[in-house]
Amino acid sequence: MKQSQFAVLVLATNLLVACSSSEYRAPVTNRGEVAKKGVVVALPKAKENLRDNETQPEIYIVKKGDTLYSIAFNYGLDHQQLAESNGIKDSAVIHIGQQIRLYANNTANNAVGTIQPVTVDSKPLQPVVPFIKDQPKVVKYAYSDSAAAQIDKVQGAAQSEVAAEAKSKAENPAQPVKPSAPAAAAAEGAADEALEWSSPAKGQVIGEFSESSNRKGIDIAGKLGQPIFASAPGKVVYSGSGLRGYGKLIIIKHNKAYLSAYAHNDQILVKEGQNVARGQKIAEMGNTDAAQVQLHFEIRYFGKPVDPAKFLPPGKS
Repeated sequence: MKQSQFAVLVLATNLLVACSSSEYRAPVTNRGEVAKKGVVVALPKAKENLRDNETQPEIYIVKKGDTLYSIAFNYGLDHQQLAESNGIKDSAVIHIGQQIRLYANNTANNAVGTIQPVTVDSKPLQPVVPFIKDQPKVVKYAYSDSAAAQIDKVQGAAQSEVAAEAKSKAENPAQPVKPSAPAAAAAEGAADEALEWSSPAKGQVIGEFSESSNRKGIDIAGKLGQPIFASAPGKVVYSGSGLRGYGKLIIIKHNKAYLSAYAHNDQILVKEGQNVARGQKIAEMGNTDAAQVQLHFEIRYFGKPVDPAKFLPPGKS
């Protein structure tokens, strides 16, 4: 071996030794961090029960004593939407063992375990929509005198149709459009929302409405057997003790928008389906499922609890 070749071999060997003894290491990528910053597939959080913060089921199985109104009331839902989403034509007719989907409108998008839209850096990726031509087809003919005449005929007919339409609009100005059936129903519902409320019982308010503290109504202290009155006219849609935390409960439907609830009664004096007048005695105050004798009173607007103090006459409790 020549001396120059030996020197090159020694130099190469030294370089390899230096590289192997160096403290330099290739960078290690944390795949978890990349997942956080890159493509993220997120699952929705479980819904919480509005009453006691338990996880709400997607499907509720009807038990003895349930009504669609009590189920909707228990989960803070609108009974009309619950009926529509489950294809129930008569809200008063449900059956033991029947499955009621509480979140039917959101199931396709929010069901636990369903893959959600992929996001990159918290921005959703928009699906690529193929361009679709929707222009009218062009009439094509092989060139000839007869073809040219046919084209002129087609174009002339189109121009005549446009001219006729313009003339018709000029001679018959637009008439006011009558509201559709849903719009008319909505208008009637809005007019139906005007109610005159009165106090459901006499006594001191010992618990006020608080949305942040999950207190859905007011509590009025009183004596055992004290009369409870309907706060507004309506129809009794629930009378029983099947809702945990409410004791003996009455729910009255006043119109399409409003319900009222009277809980912890000692005696219930009305039946489901019965119409009641404002100020009519419907129960006697008690302490069923409560620490003391009291009335728990709620007003629901499309299933959502609202502050009763905004509806009741001031200083009349």
